[in-house]
Amino acid sequence: MPAPNQAVMDFLLSRRSRPAKTLTTPVPSREDLVPILTAAARSPDHGKLEPWRFIVLERAALKRLAEVVEARGKSLGRDEADVSKARVQFESAHLAVAVIEVQKPSEKILPIEQTYAVGGVCLALLNAALASGWGANWLSGWPSHDRGFLEAGLALDNDERVAGFIHIGTETSQPPERPRPDVEAITSWVSE
Repeated sequence: MPAPNQAVMDFLLSRRSRPAKTLTTPVPSREDLVPILTAAARSPDHGKLEPWRFIVLERAALKRLAEVVEARGKSLGRDEADVSKARVQFESAHLAVAVIEVQKPSEKILPIEQTYAVGGVCLALLNAALASGWGANWLSGWPSHDRGFLEAGLALDNDERVAGFIHIGTETSQPPERPRPDVEAITSWVSE
């Protein structure tokens, strides 16, 4: 019989993202953040390609990105409420880690497999931050898919894109539990 790690299972069965708008200071120091990033980088990696990298966004960078969002949203003719919501994601944040997908050429590992791996890194980063006692949330939104924002705000190359912004900080309130999937309804058992 396997030896279960009940503490980890208890964490996974009760983990809860914290809304980014409720996160405040203090935020993890660089020293605090390294083990969290290290845990995230241990995610399953098909072909050992490491199709990701991290950009740690501190307060001044996040304020600058809020300005880039505002300018990009207006130039694209986006709805004012949509632009404001995206701006606040950066303007009110104190620390976020941008997980950048960097597709690697491979004859064996399809691009979609690399995308799956990067999604795993986002979840591992979120869970590592939560397990370390911080509040954390994984966000995206239209700026993370806009080439103009990615190039002007993050200086990403054409072969790079944002898989998610993981906001990390001190939680100010405990969010209520939300409905969870009915595992019986979404699970099929195949024995033959």
